[in-house]
Amino acid sequence: MSMIDSKRDLVQAELKALKRAFLVGIYPAGQEKKRCEESLEELRRLSDTFGLEVVGCMAVPMRRFDPATMIGKGKMEELFQEAEALFAEVIIFDEEISPRQQRNLDRFFKRPVIDRTELIIEVFAKRAQTKEARLQVELAKCRYQLPRLKRMWTHLSRQAAVSGRGGAYLKGAGEKQLEIDKRLTKKRMDLLQKAIEKVTEQRKTVRRARLRSAIPALAIVGYTNAGKSTLLKALTQAEVLIEDKLFATLDTTTRKFTLPNRQQILLVDTVGFIRKIPTTLVAAFKSTLEEALYTDILLHLVDVSHPLAEEQAEETERILKELGVKEKPVITVLNKIDACRDPLIVQRFRIRYPRCVAVSALYKQGMDVLLEQIVALLKQLRVTLRLRIPQSHYRLVSELFRIGKVAHVEYVENDVFLEIELPKEFEERVLPFVTSR
Repeated sequence: MSMIDSKRDLVQAELKALKRAFLVGIYPAGQEKKRCEESLEELRRLSDTFGLEVVGCMAVPMRRFDPATMIGKGKMEELFQEAEALFAEVIIFDEEISPRQQRNLDRFFKRPVIDRTELIIEVFAKRAQTKEARLQVELAKCRYQLPRLKRMWTHLSRQAAVSGRGGAYLKGAGEKQLEIDKRLTKKRMDLLQKAIEKVTEQRKTVRRARLRSAIPALAIVGYTNAGKSTLLKALTQAEVLIEDKLFATLDTTTRKFTLPNRQQILLVDTVGFIRKIPTTLVAAFKSTLEEALYTDILLHLVDVSHPLAEEQAEETERILKELGVKEKPVITVLNKIDACRDPLIVQRFRIRYPRCVAVSALYKQGMDVLLEQIVALLKQLRVTLRLRIPQSHYRLVSELFRIGKVAHVEYVENDVFLEIELPKEFEERVLPFVTSR
């Protein structure tokens, strides 16, 4: 283990040992405070997922941006007194704070100060299961920590200074070691990137095989904790992790499912989205999220019982657009309808989104309507053709049997007559043999 790994592990061990958290949200003075409080509630749930006890929170109006500490000294004093009174062990800012601000806030509050980005990364690190997810999380962590290496040395020097002379020596060594640490971190990032590229190539191989099979694939996308894994289990009886916590699922899960019309499809469960998702994590998880790019239909799952359901739906749309998912057929699935308290929200969603179905994945309500929507939409993506193919092209006939739904087949002399339903993207390949539609 390198010296930088040892220091990083010590800092992370200290964060994990802390239990009592005080949350701080910031909003421009004169603007709506409620939005800041709603974001703080999401931060509270993130803290709970990580295992922290939230002892207090404060929404702070910011009249003037302070480049050194983000907020003014008067508010900092107020926050310090509040954190002291509640015996808070760590302070978490809902906004991303710069390395310089983090060092200054650490010193002022006399306790660790982290931001939303670091907390999300730590939650991801705690819940990642597959090799790909762990590699991606570690890369995101390195990118976040690189400009903060100096803070890691300051943190350890402060610990060692208790013993007297050793502290002074360690601090000096830290200043000398900083550039070495940066080189080691960058080298580690390069190794991680290569490892991720290797795993991504393996994923591409699996994806190519899936595309060749021409089995329609549907990606379940949506805000974190919307119930994506619950829906996957409700439809396929798959044994997947289901928890009432943010980011319960970080790894892509694919399951085969047979529709009522006996057509087979693939259902892909993806990582959930969240507001203010760190750019380091968007980049790191892009290969996982890109699964949505290579599916036929998106099932956009929305927790309709959540007070911010409409905002969460908009955030999911924004991230999908950022990933390059454009003009993909979408079925908007309004989940947790059994817990919905707003009778008008379904109507508002139906006005905005053309394909909309209300379900309760937990109680399996509305599943028949959802499956009808899927069958109907898949039919729009497929075409029924009558073909006359010479037996000299029998390899093509074999492929059509594999990828299409054959309604009728007849062998006449040296030709094969087929009536077959095919994905529209295969239509061009058989155009020379089409006799009617």
